[in-house]
Amino acid sequence: MDTVDLVLRKYDGRPHRRVTGRLLGEDEFGTWIGTPRGTTVRYSYGLRRISWTRSDAVRLVPRDSWWMATFTAAPSRSEIYCDVTTPARRTAPGEFTLVDLDLDLIRLRDGRVVIDDEDEFAEHRVRFGYPDDVVTAATAATAELHAALTGGAEPFAGHYRGWLARAAAPARRWRRFR
Repeated sequence: MDTVDLVLRKYDGRPHRRVTGRLLGEDEFGTWIGTPRGTTVRYSYGLRRISWTRSDAVRLVPRDSWWMATFTAAPSRSEIYCDVTTPARRTAPGEFTLVDLDLDLIRLRDGRVVIDDEDEFAEHRVRFGYPDDVVTAATAATAELHAALTGGAEPFAGHYRGWLARAAAPARRWRRFR
């Protein structure tokens, strides 16, 4: 089975987060990566720490978009979590690298959509000197994601459910043999 590393960095180049998943496939929306419950997530900011995912999830790395999405199964409180990022780059055959631009959009299970970390984005915009084109692209991505998450656009309306189902059952077997 193909494993894929998702590497997120901050704008100044320092490591932020790394998660290894299982390549599920590609479609018109991008590359789908399964991360079953218990997948290790390594955080590199502040004190280095490791955590484990509490729910099955599938992550979408779109082509040429300023975001990455995580679609999570219950019991997670969030249904969809979108990181606003620079477009993903393949930095190795089994690796995608993205720059996390702080802004997050979260669709909760009750349908509410929350924009998170706007204060962090404003702070880092100054601290790291985000160029105007990066600020424009990140704020445009935030507006587009908000509209898609509230308006029933795919892949957020339901398309992801098939990928999430594929990530859950086979991934449990995959975890045992890694």
